[in-house]
Amino acid sequence: MRLLVTGANGQLGHAIDAALEAKDAPAAYVDCVVDWVDLPDLDISSASAVDAWFVAHEPYDVVVNCAAFTNVDGCEADFAAAFSANALGPMNLARACATGDAALVHVSTDYVFPGTEPGERLETDVPAPISAYGRSKLAGEGLALAANHRTHVVRTAWLYGEGKNFVRTMLRIGEGRDEVTVVDDQLGNPTSAADLAHEILRIALTDDYGVWHCTNEGICSWADLAEAAYEIAGVNCRVRRCSSADWKRMNPQSADRPAFSALKNGHLESTIGNQMRPWREALEDYLR
Repeated sequence: MRLLVTGANGQLGHAIDAALEAKDAPAAYVDCVVDWVDLPDLDISSASAVDAWFVAHEPYDVVVNCAAFTNVDGCEADFAAAFSANALGPMNLARACATGDAALVHVSTDYVFPGTEPGERLETDVPAPISAYGRSKLAGEGLALAANHRTHVVRTAWLYGEGKNFVRTMLRIGEGRDEVTVVDDQLGNPTSAADLAHEILRIALTDDYGVWHCTNEGICSWADLAEAAYEIAGVNCRVRRCSSADWKRMNPQSADRPAFSALKNGHLESTIGNQMRPWREALEDYLR
């Protein structure tokens, strides 16, 4: 098997690498050959660059696209850049995959939903993003699915792993303060990049193409997640809970986030099985 991972320097790219190195992946990957690529070596928003890359390399069986513009506030400030990376990029990869008869696994987000209804969103629920980031990611889903029928769109949420993320930021800030202010009325699923990597490698082997939700199990708020991280890591810092409206007043340039963006792993449960752990258990492993 030949595998291409784009956005290889990000949290998920590192997690996929670790899973393959530790042999914590399905047996089909034991002898796989992997090409790892990131900026500046490949800009997926450039169709010519993507085409040239595929021409210069042996045909791939699977391409996992972890490349994205994930700065939610940054996307609000520069939608053109967000659309190039998050919509045109996956479309270019999907077209190249279709030419070479490769499967594409494209990673998307819970932010494609408006977050106006409590509970968990299913893959069949109608998206309606409220941020530039969410709109660019939803466009990428549609363009990738249209360009290659062998496309898996894997939506995840609140990802943490090796690199910059909410959990690490909270721990860094908490070491130097007595109290931090964290939003308490946005609910979702904290997700371990290690757990997500394992499931993506399983999904990539199926021919049940379409949209998948893949998050760790259970729902909490950002404030709950910060408190859990402090408790597990032994950081003596209080979490002062605030509303999204309060946060917006303190940070008027920040993008709107969905209030309820928890996902249900329905596609996994009905097909290959949902192996995602409870979010607290995964967080404990990460912090150890």
